Amino acid sequence: MYNTGMSASPLPRDFYDRPVLDVARGLLGARLVRVEEGRRLSGWIVECEAYRGEEDQACHARRGRTPRTAVMYGPAGRAYVYFTYGMHWMLNCVTGPEGFPAAVLLRAVWPAEGRALMAERRRGQPFARWTDGPAKLTQALGVDAALNGADLCSPAAGLWIEPALTAPEAQVVIGPRVGLGKTPEPWLSMPWRFRWTADLDGGQA
Repeated sequence: MYNTGMSASPLPRDFYDRPVLDVARGLLGARLVRVEEGRRLSGWIVECEAYRGEEDQACHARRGRTPRTAVMYGPAGRAYVYFTYGMHWMLNCVTGPEGFPAAVLLRAVWPAEGRALMAERRRGQPFARWTDGPAKLTQALGVDAALNGADLCSPAAGLWIEPALTAPEAQVVIGPRVGLGKTPEPWLSMPWRFRWTADLDGGQA
């Protein structure tokens, strides 16, 4: 598994060009970075979910390639950003070989840098609620449609993921994905959600 010195370089393409479950587990502890107008915001990834292929009935690609899902079929290491419920943006990392649609949904990060701006964007919500959901983290970090397709392996677009911390196995909880509605089995119960349970508030970015 990729580890995590304090490098500021984005994770390389070959990190993402692997099976989606391996990438999802490996992202726990990595730092999601957003830079806009010279301001750097970041958070350690503490929860994510894997979505794998057209056979996965919880995956957007279950209906095949569409204009919306085209990014999922592209090269690994791209951002797949989509709009849901008419109000929320969701951030995913495309994984695996080009042509096979798979991605990791980033569900939660622990705020690291840029906390004052995150607090402002989250409109007075308590710290524990700033980025503890996929729509919350995109709001706090300023991620929207303009970043769909962004290359996460380069800082050029102002969005990337870099090595940071190691999530010990004893602190990682693996279970079914959440919010899947009427998704049929076995996809509803697939243990493809990864959550790091550590309290990171004492860490420094």
